[in-house]
Amino acid sequence: MSHKEKFFDHINKGYTTKGDYITVGSAMLETETLTNAFVKIPLKTLNRHGLIAGATGTGKTKSLQVLAENLSDKGIPVLLMDMKGDLSGLAQPSPGHLKIDERHEKIGLPFEAKKFPVEILSLSEQEGVRMRATVSEFGPVLLSRILDVTETQAGIISVVFKYCDDNQLGLLDLKDFKKVLQFATGEGKQEFQEAYGRISTASTGAILRKIIELEQQGGDLFFGEKSFEVNDLTRIDENGRGYINILRLTDIQDKPKLFSTFMLSLLAEIYETFPEQGDSGRPELVLFIDEAHLIFKNASKALLEQLESIVKLIRSKGIGLYFVTQNPTDVPDAVLSQLGLKIQHALRAFTAKDRKAIKLTAQNYPDTDFYDTVEVLTSLGIGEALVSALDEKGRPTPLAATMMRAPMSRMDVLTDQELNELINSSKLIPKYKETIDRESAYELLEDKIKDLQEDKVKEAERKEKEKAAKRSSSRRSTRQNPVVKVLTSATFIRAAFGVLKKLMR
Repeated sequence: MSHKEKFFDHINKGYTTKGDYITVGSAMLETETLTNAFVKIPLKTLNRHGLIAGATGTGKTKSLQVLAENLSDKGIPVLLMDMKGDLSGLAQPSPGHLKIDERHEKIGLPFEAKKFPVEILSLSEQEGVRMRATVSEFGPVLLSRILDVTETQAGIISVVFKYCDDNQLGLLDLKDFKKVLQFATGEGKQEFQEAYGRISTASTGAILRKIIELEQQGGDLFFGEKSFEVNDLTRIDENGRGYINILRLTDIQDKPKLFSTFMLSLLAEIYETFPEQGDSGRPELVLFIDEAHLIFKNASKALLEQLESIVKLIRSKGIGLYFVTQNPTDVPDAVLSQLGLKIQHALRAFTAKDRKAIKLTAQNYPDTDFYDTVEVLTSLGIGEALVSALDEKGRPTPLAATMMRAPMSRMDVLTDQELNELINSSKLIPKYKETIDRESAYELLEDKIKDLQEDKVKEAERKEKEKAAKRSSSRRSTRQNPVVKVLTSATFIRAAFGVLKKLMR
């Protein structure tokens, strides 16, 4: 058996699967694509998370698009974080191209152009289904980690939540939370001190500055009602295909605090809402996080620990997380070690640091007798990638340099007209379009402060009246009765005359 035949047999045995699967392409050996040497990803292991990495322009976004399309076709909903604004084309079929036909002929897969059910979501004022959450839904622990506060400040945040629970004050948006903090060290200082102990104005001031920082990155748009229900991410269309939910994030690339806040909130809400699945035959929802370095780059230690914990636990809920970034080193080792699927596009070695990073990346893949992994990583072409997955028993599949299949949908953005038509046809827009600002902590405390101020004015007026009454009483006590005054005067005159008489004698 020739070297090529041995490799073909090695790939086909390694990617044999009895259950349902996604075919991402066909294996390559020495730059030659082996027709029908299919690289398959079992649906059963797609909740084991994954990574799509590679230098700019090597095909990461197209690989993401291929996975999303095939998941949708299998009836599995998807959420895509669209940082660059180039994923909306999923809603329209590919126009086709001669090079696509040539690629698929090499792979051994027929090419079919089709569009997919797409929902456009938004965190900001961009058009789309608005995704929001209330401060109460975050809870004190999650909010403390997002704000990156000290242990003492985290305790104060817990007290604020407790006070609001005890007094039926809704914490919906950031102005609610700020109002309670100000009340705690202002008009309500005595009330807080008696019930929960002394609260430092320096600590509340530091927390307020953190909240203002979050507001400046758009947090005031994210926090509020109506809260987005995560079950709306798991819709299936009338043809049994999962919806591809595309979250437009082009206007928050320079707002990592908001992006991290949203991601942590979303993952925590999904974990709390979805039932335990264990190792089911297919995931319930798959999330692709493009430009994943934005989550990790500016995250605090506490936030990273929370993310790492959720990544480890959320798998049992049937949720798959896929991080898309330029270099695997953008993802912390604790998260990287949890990833079952790795699709590694080409890396560029321009500097000594780059070459060192490539050697480290190569060590993340299974050993193979068929490739020099370091060399392959720098020689892959556009739309080619090293693939390492898990089989149905959770074992690593053979490492395969893969000619990736082409997306079935458009590899370009929608026109403004197409985008407007898609958004206007959404069934979720009416549900989440209206911004609700019902009576909550801000309004209730405003009324309470007003009442307290009125009480203070009344108390001051009462004390002033008492003082005036005392002054009036004092003046009356020193003023003589007219009769007494006349008698006193007469006595004085007689005494004076008596003295004069004695002197004249």
